[in-house]
Amino acid sequence: MIRTPLRPLARILEARQKGENPDAIERENLRIRHEQMRDKSRVRAEGRLLVLGLTFFCAFSVIGARMGTLAATEPREPRAHASGNSIIASRADITDRRGRVLATNMSTHSLYAHPHQMIEPERTAAELVRIFPDLDHERLLRDFTSGKRKFLWVKKKISPEQMQQVHDIGEPGLLFGPREMRLYPNGALMAHVLGGSSFGREGVHAAEVIGTAGIEKYLDEQLRDPAREGAPVQLSLDLTVQSVTEEVLDAGMKLMNAKGAASVLMDVHTGEVIAIASLPDFDPNKRPRPLVEGNPSDSPLFNRAVQGVYELGSTFKIFAATQALDLGLVNTNSMIDTRPPFRVGGHSIGEFENHNYGEISVEQIIVKSSNRGTGKLALAIGPARQQEFLKSLGLFEPTPLEIVEAQGGQPLYPTRWTELSAVTISYGHGLSASPLHLAAGYAAIANGGLQVKPTLLKQNGPHLGTRLMSEASAAAARDMLRKVVTEGTASFGEVPGYFVGGKTGTSEKPKERGGGYYKDKNINTFASIFPAHDPRYVLVVTLDEPVETSGTKPRRTAGWTAVPVAAEMIGRIAPLLGLRPDVARLQLERVMQTSAPVH
Repeated sequence: MIRTPLRPLARILEARQKGENPDAIERENLRIRHEQMRDKSRVRAEGRLLVLGLTFFCAFSVIGARMGTLAATEPREPRAHASGNSIIASRADITDRRGRVLATNMSTHSLYAHPHQMIEPERTAAELVRIFPDLDHERLLRDFTSGKRKFLWVKKKISPEQMQQVHDIGEPGLLFGPREMRLYPNGALMAHVLGGSSFGREGVHAAEVIGTAGIEKYLDEQLRDPAREGAPVQLSLDLTVQSVTEEVLDAGMKLMNAKGAASVLMDVHTGEVIAIASLPDFDPNKRPRPLVEGNPSDSPLFNRAVQGVYELGSTFKIFAATQALDLGLVNTNSMIDTRPPFRVGGHSIGEFENHNYGEISVEQIIVKSSNRGTGKLALAIGPARQQEFLKSLGLFEPTPLEIVEAQGGQPLYPTRWTELSAVTISYGHGLSASPLHLAAGYAAIANGGLQVKPTLLKQNGPHLGTRLMSEASAAAARDMLRKVVTEGTASFGEVPGYFVGGKTGTSEKPKERGGGYYKDKNINTFASIFPAHDPRYVLVVTLDEPVETSGTKPRRTAGWTAVPVAAEMIGRIAPLLGLRPDVARLQLERVMQTSAPVH
């Protein structure tokens, strides 16, 4: 910047020549300089005021826009921000085969506290205990007043009514966080299949719902997959059939004074499990804690249909007879001597109530449920071939059912498969399996000899595996199972028009300690197919320690306990499955004999 001198020499000299005062020139130049400085300062000040004005305008515009946004949104509690990856709270619904909801999500709230923001912690603790009686008042008060806690979970999920009650306390240190919880609208129905859920990663604003048991845990990743876009997982189960199944099973368990019960209903062509029940059960909305002592099977969480492995008694006899037929060793009319004595490996093989059936046909071995007859068939088959056949039926591995508990249903079988093992296993002693294993084995007989794997997921059509036996052998086996109902030990299993076929199994329970078996504690099973001439379904009913007491003495066999329960169940569910009673075939059926002694 070039400054103009206040007393320029040329003008001073000129002024002196003219006789003017040179000081006037200095005063004039000083006035002009001051005016220039004033104008420059004014311009600078005006620029600063403009910038400040624009800044205030922008700030108040942002504040106004934010206030408008807040005014247009729903009110909610302040919340802490979750660290790390965002929590995925969405979870797909689970439905039955007809699309009816079995498990879904419900919006709810959590309750947490900021103790340092509380005004009346003592009164707040007392009010919370009044609303939530399960809370510990002393612990709550200590957490609120100790000064050590800045954040405290009070309840992970609360109902709208409880939320309003907490609101009414008026304590600013109590805050709510939105979240989704898993809801099972049918309560205890299908409890062992659905299993249950809980919260995984969680913040005050969201919680991750994860499966803890059953199909919820088995399909956890699939149910949480955002790529599903809300599409539900559809099960093979039928809600209506399941409801009737559990109702009849519960009534039967109580009527027969049993400590537990299980049933499996399966489509013999697709492997779809239409209904599966285990009693006692629980409500997955309030899943109980596992037992920490005692027998796990005493817990309502224990799935008797899948986890429970039992010696299933005479229900296994049809496997020995079918294999012997398939190998060409016998036909249904081949005569077998079942008279005593019959000793294998130094052990005598007896019959129920010491019966002596004499020389009877293979068919009558099944109808009368002869241990000796089945044992001789097993010896003719041989241990190696028997072992291979039972393995092909899936009786050596846990069932591939889509619940995590299925892996716990590992069958128990001897490491050394001797001739004695072959004989005892042929009539269901020495090999323990679950009712679901048994259902899958009977399904192979029912569908014409093809392997079928049980599934809880809805199928689009038949899913048949390898051939395990010829169609002729399977058909002969079905005829024998039908005669067990019309002539043999399952006479109470007859359901007019539905042509039930099946086999009873009465097995003494092994003692927990010291070896041996209880004489007054049984596992009773009835494995059935219907209609026997064209089977669609397999139904297995198992009762734990049942006792039928209507007579003069207690009756503990399957024919008196499991069979009537299964018959009632078939009579109730068959119409729901779309099966009509075949009255014409019923009138033409030739064999209408009265029941043999019940076994």
